[in-house]
Amino acid sequence: MEEAPGIAAARRVIPIAAADVGTAYGMKPGSYNAALTEVGAGTPMGELLRRYWHPIGLASDASDVPRKVRVLGEDLILFRDRAGRPGLVHPNCAHRGSSLYYGKVEERGIRCCYHGWLFDVEGRCVEQPCEPELGRARDKIRQPWYPVQELYGMVWAYLGPPDKKPVLPRYEALEQFDEGEFLEADDASIGGGGPPIIPCNWLQHYENLVDPFHVVVLHSTFSGTQFVEEMALLPKVTWDTVELGVRTTSIREMPDGKIFRRISQAGIPTLRIIPSPRVGKFGRVESLGWILPIDDHHFRVYVAGRVSERGALAKMRSRPDGKRLWEDLSEAEHQRYPGDYEAMVSQGPIARHSQEHLATTDRGIVMLRRFLQQQVARVQAGEDPVGVSFDPEAKPVAFDAGNFLEGR
Repeated sequence: MEEAPGIAAARRVIPIAAADVGTAYGMKPGSYNAALTEVGAGTPMGELLRRYWHPIGLASDASDVPRKVRVLGEDLILFRDRAGRPGLVHPNCAHRGSSLYYGKVEERGIRCCYHGWLFDVEGRCVEQPCEPELGRARDKIRQPWYPVQELYGMVWAYLGPPDKKPVLPRYEALEQFDEGEFLEADDASIGGGGPPIIPCNWLQHYENLVDPFHVVVLHSTFSGTQFVEEMALLPKVTWDTVELGVRTTSIREMPDGKIFRRISQAGIPTLRIIPSPRVGKFGRVESLGWILPIDDHHFRVYVAGRVSERGALAKMRSRPDGKRLWEDLSEAEHQRYPGDYEAMVSQGPIARHSQEHLATTDRGIVMLRRFLQQQVARVQAGEDPVGVSFDPEAKPVAFDAGNFLEGR
């Protein structure tokens, strides 16, 4: 008995056209490297980052008005008591849990709005106004807090184990001034390419630091030259792992026969050691930046640098169309003139590492990931990661990064 024509046709194996191979049908969801991206307490990267100091605001952010800050997935309150001391405390009062965001800052600390308990900048309860004798057992109460220090126009916090607290490092680039230079700090996420808070994982920007080729495409040939013309030349690049991270050396052969040598570095813990791409003068790196992981899905960048005029750091912000800042462009213009923000954020809140296809020009990224994994392993083994010092007399940290012009 012959099959019906329709059944016979259904049983025939129809060859797949070559053009149909590789479609997105059945594509599995991508995954990310949680050990390098997640920054909460108890996570591998979170515990590594908690072994270092991090800038959490400009010095002016610590004032007599309590300020909410989010650092490494933790919500905290930053303030400065009337005696001038900065403090960083857990938001919920140790008494009944009301937020100290609504507290009143006084000479000796911050007072809870609910029952008036007063805590100093190190969390000690110094007064309980509704209790007999202002709190007979107040010495037994401690509001959770973190150590803070001020340096280079910023407030720094240490969120790690107290017995492992290192000294707050100093940096030669921010302490050896050329004539007419002075220090300036900025919180506009210079290098992030967008608003102050960037809605994606911190690693997406950190890895960007060892990727000099995106400058040639993204910042030069794709949406017009955003920096100086020299940056549009395809460089010869080498990477090497140094004590504090991964160093990138880019060599560009200029039309006049000179050599433009540019050295940059991604440093531990979140340092961006990037010479200005708007080369006004050649020489050592003039500013340092720190990527602050706010949580797994947000970061911001704080920068401190040597300048010769007020507002010079702000002028380092990229201009996607070569003229205007990110916030001045419409959505259509962002699509037409994408920059670092669009390239990083469009990868998703956390980039899907399982779907990557790394190539030879991504060698620096592979080296940086390996470097971070090694530091995570050191902490998990009970060792100190690189770049921490317990010597208060330690010399300022020096880098060889900069823009250098060589030849005739």
